[in-house]
Amino acid sequence: MADAAHNGSRNGFPPVTTLREWLDRLATNDRLALIQAGMSLRFDIAAIASKLDGRQATLFPSPQGHRIPVLSGIVSRREWIADAMGVAPADLLKRYQHAVGNPLPCEEVDTAPVQEIIHRGDVDIGRLLPAPIHNEHDGGAYLTAGLLISSNPNTGRQNVSINRCHLKGGNRMGVSVSSRDTGTFLNLCEKAGKPLPIAIAIGVDPLTLMASQAIVAMDQDELEVAGALRGEPVRVVKCLTNDLRVPAEAEIVLEGRILPNVREPEGPFGEFTQYYGPRGDRFVIEIDAITHRRSPIFHTIIGGGTEHILLGAVAREASFLTTMQRIFPNVTNVHLAPGGVGRYHLYVQMKKLHEGSAKNVIFSALAMHHDVKQVIVVDEDIDIYDPQEVEWAVATRFQADRDLVVVDNCRASRLDPTSRGGIGSKLGMDATKPVDAPREQFLRIGVPGRDAVDIEAVRSDIASGSWRKACPD
Repeated sequence: MADAAHNGSRNGFPPVTTLREWLDRLATNDRLALIQAGMSLRFDIAAIASKLDGRQATLFPSPQGHRIPVLSGIVSRREWIADAMGVAPADLLKRYQHAVGNPLPCEEVDTAPVQEIIHRGDVDIGRLLPAPIHNEHDGGAYLTAGLLISSNPNTGRQNVSINRCHLKGGNRMGVSVSSRDTGTFLNLCEKAGKPLPIAIAIGVDPLTLMASQAIVAMDQDELEVAGALRGEPVRVVKCLTNDLRVPAEAEIVLEGRILPNVREPEGPFGEFTQYYGPRGDRFVIEIDAITHRRSPIFHTIIGGGTEHILLGAVAREASFLTTMQRIFPNVTNVHLAPGGVGRYHLYVQMKKLHEGSAKNVIFSALAMHHDVKQVIVVDEDIDIYDPQEVEWAVATRFQADRDLVVVDNCRASRLDPTSRGGIGSKLGMDATKPVDAPREQFLRIGVPGRDAVDIEAVRSDIASGSWRKACPD
């Protein structure tokens, strides 16, 4: 029988395969807030979604009179992501690791819900879609939760990413593209003087959304990782205006091209750092068609919110853990802390066997990704999901003169406002106990029976305001 962490079954709930199925599941556990109709697309949606961030997803019917509802916050807790996968929270990274290593090819279909309604020709994105403005100084309305699908012009293999898309009027958008796969494809097309065909899928199930952030080799289609997470192939349909395949069950798809050798101002935009990504000259998309379900739902991700942070953090954690455990089998877990915006601060848990090994782990971790700027290594008894536990380990097991690692002039995140043109310093802290330390030196205090106490069973029937009755003179 397959491992429960791999076959995706927990308490009778299988992995979810559509966005609407996920909304039903959220609603049954009071994790979905239905907001009054008519909220403004300018700041109201972001304000309300931010207020409920991590507590409830938010659904906004008829925002600003628009017939398409807006949804936000669907994967804003780790427990929810595990629930969507059908596993316990402790098995979240194991499940993601397994899916990355065992991709499942997509299943192509001829007809799809996402192509029930078709708009072709002179499309106006801002008129058709209820794209909100999130932050005070954002450059305008953005698509923030769309899966940008492109393909390698040399091999035809697809890539999936999430890129912020700035609505510029009519069928044009500015797009911020990193130097990874999509950027590589763009460079190849520009050299040939050709546009890069793209599609943007909005309103996908949470597992396809999570799979889009998988750190995999070029030409590994993230939709195949999504299939492995779901335990069944993702159904895809061919676009109407290009040869890309998009999720058939998506709510909305935009089909278009990134233009070669064209740059226009884009931004600023509120990023995961909770600062603004600056305005700059960036690539331009022209949209040729928009298709959608008969009654679509528009998903938006609030910049800098928990949903934004977790999307990238979980995928990176799984990738980091896989890579590190190949070199250091005694590394037991990793966590990109929310306080480090899910990118910059990495906690590593290990079973320390030899002196000096924690520093080797630090160097390896700092090299995992240029975003990582601080690594703290702790022992197995430290809960790396509890920042107070990690801080306690630093306070009681770390000495700066012997346990600190600083590396200057490294490649860093350009969105880090303290980096100098993408160059910065990296910091490591060995907060592990010495291997040969006497047991009593680091023996945690503990009150016998504390964890077994049932407070309600021992609470007095006398109201606390009447404490004098229980303690007579």
